Amino acid sequence: MTDLAERLKTASARAAEATSDFDLNPGFLPGKAPPRDAAVLVLVSDLGAEPVLTLTKRSAALQHHPGQIAFPGGKVDGTDAGIDAAALREAREEIGLPEGAARIVGHLKPHRTVTSFAVTPVLAVLERPFEPLAEPGEVDEVFDVPLTHVLDPANYVVEGRRWQGQMRYYYVAPFGPYYIWGATAMMLRVLAEVWEP
Repeated sequence: MTDLAERLKTASARAAEATSDFDLNPGFLPGKAPPRDAAVLVLVSDLGAEPVLTLTKRSAALQHHPGQIAFPGGKVDGTDAGIDAAALREAREEIGLPEGAARIVGHLKPHRTVTSFAVTPVLAVLERPFEPLAEPGEVDEVFDVPLTHVLDPANYVVEGRRWQGQMRYYYVAPFGPYYIWGATAMMLRVLAEVWEP
């Protein structure tokens, strides 16, 4: 196992309690219906000059979360064998990740969203290079961010905007032209907190 994989595995073992979009917004209460299971692939690689994390920019044409920065991922389907299978399937569909190209090394605790999903971040290491292929209509761009950027807690700040008549607060960790915020930033901030320098 590579050093990066070992460190991700160690970080997952130190993962804190589950998080939610409501942590910074106690005035917003989660719905009574149980959240639906979803999974995202936190795909990192040290195959290049520096370790990187792969993210996507969602299509501006989507009805939900258009143009937002996100991990490849989505809801767990009835045909999925579980959380890991769902994360890998979504990564194949959204960014063209070949089967067997990534190795899962751990998980963070689920993150509950205001859209009633319990999203499990699945930590994985890329084991061989591939040419990303954005899924037409769902993903506008696939890009990498230096792992050092998302693992530095100092890069996260709290911002807010009015939503449903109230101020809603969230973490942001902008990188160049990419505005990483909301659930994606919250999950990455958890990883930054449990990462051992």
